[in-house]
Amino acid sequence: MKIDRLIGILSILLQQEKVTAPFLAEKFEVSRRTINRDIEDLCMAGIPLVTQQGRDGGISIMDGYRMDRTLLTSGEMKSILAGLRSLDSVSGTNRYQQLMEKLSAGSSDILANNDHILIDLSSQQKSSVAPKIGLIQDAIEQAQLLKFEYYSQKGGSQRQIEPYYLVFHWSSWYVWGFCLEKQGFRLFKLGRMMNLTKEETLFDPKPVQAPDLSSETVFPPSFEAKILFEPAMKWRIIDEFGIDTIEEQSDGKLLVTYQAFDKFSLFSWVLSFGNQAELAEPKNLRRELCELAAEISLKNKN
Repeated sequence: MKIDRLIGILSILLQQEKVTAPFLAEKFEVSRRTINRDIEDLCMAGIPLVTQQGRDGGISIMDGYRMDRTLLTSGEMKSILAGLRSLDSVSGTNRYQQLMEKLSAGSSDILANNDHILIDLSSQQKSSVAPKIGLIQDAIEQAQLLKFEYYSQKGGSQRQIEPYYLVFHWSSWYVWGFCLEKQGFRLFKLGRMMNLTKEETLFDPKPVQAPDLSSETVFPPSFEAKILFEPAMKWRIIDEFGIDTIEEQSDGKLLVTYQAFDKFSLFSWVLSFGNQAELAEPKNLRRELCELAAEISLKNKN
């Protein structure tokens, strides 16, 4: 994409005294005319580039404006490249691998020795989520409305949104956008979106900050729940909540207190432990859970 190419050109110019348009055209597999337009765009963005004609001519950054390459240490560059590599795990392409090669021009040792950090951001639904990510990226860049069917606990609904951010959080992918139906900003999980399409309609982007992704904001707590676990489940509690949430009881059982989002999520989580968990409070939900377990038992007997 163009933004990747512009970043790549700027990176090369920061690392080399002077380069030619044919060199850049071959490097990025585009025409010289495209490179010339890119140079104009960089100049318009405030980067003072100088173009010299002739045998020893080329493109360079104006003297006195060059950034100090030591602003990024070798370790910092490796971290950036590891992050870029992880983005390829989302789409299954080598688009960001190519960008890495451009950013590390003249520093091939960094690229070659950057395999000690592996990050996989792909979803369990990779085959269906990856195309959505590409489509949403295009819609954000082009300020196009998105239309899709969305499924939640309340059922399915048709939604139309102005997309602003792609978000990877809680091990899943989401899009943060302004919902035209609800007239407010919402977070939509890509795995629950069906029949996603870009509309021809363009929108005027609103001034918007990155979403607050804290659990208290996205899933505001409704009530406090207390669950008793058998000691054998300590590993899972540590994995999901951390060691500081555990209060060991005199009989060896483990008490966990946390703020629950809704009873359906609470029931699902407690039942996932089988007979290794007991909902202690709230008492009224304890009775509901017992009734639900009885219904499940009855259905599975038939």
